[in-house]
Amino acid sequence: MTETWVPQRSSTRAWVLYDLANTIFALGVVGLYFPEWLVVDQGRPDAHLAIAEAVAGAVVIVAAPFVGSRSDHRGKRLPALVLTTVAAVVATSLLARFPPLTSLILLGVALVAFNIGSVVYDALLPDVSPPGQRGRVSGLGVGLGYIGSFVGLGIGALTISRGYPAVFSALAAGFLVFAVPSFAFIRERPRPRAPGPPPTIDQVFTRLIESWKSTRQHRGLTRFLVGRFLYTDAINTLIGGFLAIFAQTELGLDSTGSRNLLATAIAFSILGGVIGARLVDRTGPLRYLRAVLLLWIGALLAGVVAAYTGWQPLVWLVGVAGGIALGGTWTSDRVAMVHLSPPERLGEYYGLYATVGRFATVLGPLTWTAVADLLGLGRKAALGALTLFVAAAWVVLRGVSDPEPPQEGLKSDSGGPRGQS
Repeated sequence: MTETWVPQRSSTRAWVLYDLANTIFALGVVGLYFPEWLVVDQGRPDAHLAIAEAVAGAVVIVAAPFVGSRSDHRGKRLPALVLTTVAAVVATSLLARFPPLTSLILLGVALVAFNIGSVVYDALLPDVSPPGQRGRVSGLGVGLGYIGSFVGLGIGALTISRGYPAVFSALAAGFLVFAVPSFAFIRERPRPRAPGPPPTIDQVFTRLIESWKSTRQHRGLTRFLVGRFLYTDAINTLIGGFLAIFAQTELGLDSTGSRNLLATAIAFSILGGVIGARLVDRTGPLRYLRAVLLLWIGALLAGVVAAYTGWQPLVWLVGVAGGIALGGTWTSDRVAMVHLSPPERLGEYYGLYATVGRFATVLGPLTWTAVADLLGLGRKAALGALTLFVAAAWVVLRGVSDPEPPQEGLKSDSGGPRGQS
């Protein structure tokens, strides 16, 4: 007899809570306090941070599919999640306690561990949500994750008077506290170990190429990954700091106004995750994602018009619409990845999912710099170029339809979590 996997509620709640932990690190460490310490406090150039992030991204591009395929082969993902989380926490806790070069190396370690951990974390989505509720669970994770942005800001505000080492130690502790429930309560679906020997490190590049080739065997997967590259190219560039620069230099906001715009976007990102949680399962993740990309195009065009006209109300439309679109994007695209991928290779393909995101993180800022500086067209044209990337992603994804959600069956196992016939 075959049973449908029904996760325990404690497993779902723990997975959702890890999204909050992730965001404490992403915003508090990478998005705010480390750049502030390195550039403002230590007087180091932006290029030092960019090089560290690029090197870390290159490692992730190679390592993420490898780690994902190893987790597929073992039939277990939690050990990798625990190991990478602990590595990221330890490296983060040591930031600013050493000279800038050593701290940059530690940041690189934390970034690699964080991003590889995200691969196995996302691949656990089928284990913590029934097929018909994956959009809901993913959306709740996104919404709660953006609450983590405010938690990270709060931790920093409470500890900054004691210096940056205290800030990073506190952020590392916050990351760990909200991550620990996932170690204790997430229950994975029973999966048999794959036959044959596990992939080895010397096979990294060969398996990476083979993984990309094999995506053609699964309808819509290659096009989805190409589309994801295009829209994350724009989104990661904006949330990586260029939106804040644009707001102050082109939209006429001071530092307080820029922070308020960021807070508005974060608040509406939570709303976007909640809305996505309700709609993704009803409409299908890819259909919802295409609608969200149209919202992105509207928000970015509003930013371009606001910069040219100086009409301030449009600035806040960018924050509201962009925030909702941001939450909706991350709610729908990881569910789409589950629907398009075979369950037995989900970890491997989530490695490719992470790879295209890291490539986009490198190419996006280069595109912005090329348009704004090298071509001398300015930041308004650079934002317009990012809008074209999102539009191209929408065109690519028009050719990808929503497949039926995968139905993961498993044999009855009285020792496993509760099931439903």
